[in-house]
Amino acid sequence: LDLLCNGKARETAVVRARVVSAMRAFLDERGFLEVETPVLQPLYGGAAARPFTTHHNTYEQDLYLRISDELYLKRLVVGGIDRVYEIGHNFRNEGVSRKHNPEFTMMECYQAYADYADMMDLTEQMVGEIARRVLGTTSVAYQGTVLELAPAGGWPRTSMRDAIAEHCKGIDILEAASLAELREAVRGAGLDPGDAPTWAVLVDQLFSEHVEPRLVQPCFVTKHPVDLSPLAKRCEDDPRLVERFEAFVAGVEVGNAFSELNDPLDQRERFLALQAARDAGDDEAQPLDEDFLQCLEHGMPPTGGLGIGVDRLVMFLTDAPNLREVLLFPH
Repeated sequence: LDLLCNGKARETAVVRARVVSAMRAFLDERGFLEVETPVLQPLYGGAAARPFTTHHNTYEQDLYLRISDELYLKRLVVGGIDRVYEIGHNFRNEGVSRKHNPEFTMMECYQAYADYADMMDLTEQMVGEIARRVLGTTSVAYQGTVLELAPAGGWPRTSMRDAIAEHCKGIDILEAASLAELREAVRGAGLDPGDAPTWAVLVDQLFSEHVEPRLVQPCFVTKHPVDLSPLAKRCEDDPRLVERFEAFVAGVEVGNAFSELNDPLDQRERFLALQAARDAGDDEAQPLDEDFLQCLEHGMPPTGGLGIGVDRLVMFLTDAPNLREVLLFPH
């Protein structure tokens, strides 16, 4: 009935289809190969999320709907497909908000012999090109604000440390390097540290509550804590941080990317830490994946990886205030 009565709903559906086509064309033109990876997986991974669980009657096996394509796409890079991508549905058993739906569309791509800086270049080029192909312009009005998706000089880039210091009254997360020190610094800035169980979680909360909503124009936030990024390569100048960025538009994350961790020993240590967190009650921590570790032991080249939320990108391109507005059948 909404489609019958609401011309905007029909227009949004058309724009969404064209966005996906433009994204596919952009990657195809740059030598990426489109593939399909399993939706039903014996182990889930690639993100911090609770999965949906199902059961295969013939095999008498519990399976999970994928929360990410990452670990399977990386297997293909190890297998010699140097540029690979997938556009498909992921499923996360989590809450719903204006920017979340339990079933959502994600584009993930991986490029061998690249890093997160290359993925920043790819992201801003891709978003600008999609806007030009679909809308004919890179200046987009979203909820009363004009967003410039292809600014001269590219999207601004700042570290998470600097972003928090700018928007949280000078708090330096690397100087306050323990949970107790960071709690004290947060209180000293007149903010509430809440009950975060670890330093990394408190950093994430500070960023989510006080920084994200202020990132209106497209930008990249780089160098995240290693404890929040179990699949990313450490920064050479500070092993507490990783070569990772999140891309933000209108206060919402639209992309996430790493220099992918290709050291199987470091990856094993991080998986074991996640397993300990699971044993302690963290139901979003990824389980230990021996098959993926064996894959890394065969050798993965230096690789840059990128994920872009298709639904969120369409929100901005269609001036939709809620993710539900860009889904034909929202949950």
